[in-house]
Amino acid sequence: MSDTHAQTVPFVRDTMLDQQDPPLTQIGAVKWIRENLFSSWLNILLTLLSLWVIYAALSHLLPWALRGIWDASNLSECRALAAERYGADASVACWAVLAERWPQLVFGFFPKELYWRPILAFLLFLAAVAPVLFSSVPRKILWVTALAPFLLFWLIWGGSLWGPIAAVLGFVISWAIMTYAAPKIGALLSVILAIVVPVVYWLFVCGPLADALASVVPLALQPVATQKMGGFLLATIIGVSGIVLSLPLGILLALGRQSDMFIINKFSVAFIEIIRGVPLIVWLFTASLLLNYFLPPGTNFDLMLRVIIMVTLFSAAYIAEVVRGGLAALPKGQYEAADALGLDYWKSMRLIILPQALKISIPGIVNTFIGLFKDTTLVVFIGLLDPIGLSSSIRASTDWNGVYWELFVFIGLCFFIFCFSMGRYSLFLEKKLRREHR
Repeated sequence: MSDTHAQTVPFVRDTMLDQQDPPLTQIGAVKWIRENLFSSWLNILLTLLSLWVIYAALSHLLPWALRGIWDASNLSECRALAAERYGADASVACWAVLAERWPQLVFGFFPKELYWRPILAFLLFLAAVAPVLFSSVPRKILWVTALAPFLLFWLIWGGSLWGPIAAVLGFVISWAIMTYAAPKIGALLSVILAIVVPVVYWLFVCGPLADALASVVPLALQPVATQKMGGFLLATIIGVSGIVLSLPLGILLALGRQSDMFIINKFSVAFIEIIRGVPLIVWLFTASLLLNYFLPPGTNFDLMLRVIIMVTLFSAAYIAEVVRGGLAALPKGQYEAADALGLDYWKSMRLIILPQALKISIPGIVNTFIGLFKDTTLVVFIGLLDPIGLSSSIRASTDWNGVYWELFVFIGLCFFIFCFSMGRYSLFLEKKLRREHR
């Protein structure tokens, strides 16, 4: 340092300052609040307004919910207990209706001594979907996934075990044709036989074979009629079946709509436009009232199965359009790359095109699934007792006539858990695929 500079600067530090923590306003929650809630006068105004709305809502909702009555056998007793504990003008929830009627809301009129069957079926369903949803689950559990639909049907509806086993044999026949006959007779003929032969087997051989096996070795559970199923058991059966079945059908319809083959293209277009152009409630009435007119006389087609078919077709039409959007978003170079590799149509779709298109379509597909699950409440209009229908029947009883919010809060919370879980898994899958394709 020169002498001139030393005379003009009064003090120069010749040692380093000790390391210090940043100011409290620049770290942690304080920083987040300053940046997100109080960053401008408009943000401050909106924050204060939001806090007032939240306070106004919770100040009424929390006392009503937390002081609720759980130990009463009817609404009159519930109101008497509320007046005794909190005063005559107290407004409290009567959760006792849930404590008494929750089995009805969850299982419908399923026999009480058989509740273990739908519970076991639900656990089996979770085990079956785990390897599909999460790649960290061992792949060997996919055998459970393949057999789960038949076991779930047997557990819920009961009857002979040989029926589901005989139905599985149809898929085994189809697999054997595709595996062993395709190299000899060609791909097209093997695909046709793999579809036609199992259908003929299921129509003419499956039933007598199951009856014959049941007469030799009876393995059966107590049958439960569809009319005894209701509540969230009914909503879950219809919703899950529609979701599982509509996804592959929607993908096929999307591919069919983009096909260069005239008949397949026009059939796919007509199917999608007709199905999605009519409200779901109309299709449910069609399944309930008109479908039997097109079946052979004496045919007893289960109403829930008819509803599942209509819900599946309706959802598949929407999913087809979502997937078609994903296919259209892919650059033409991806199709040309598949052709350059010498792949046939199905291999190019399976290995290159569909993985990318489905990745793009995940938000739309999950959105369609959520809408489908919530639309299961429409079955109340054709006589099936979904949770909304059961709540009406509960409120129609003399014991609980006048209860509204408690039942609807419970039903809404259960639907929210299902739909929110699907939404969170969608976000998890989007982040996972985005990370794997950097």
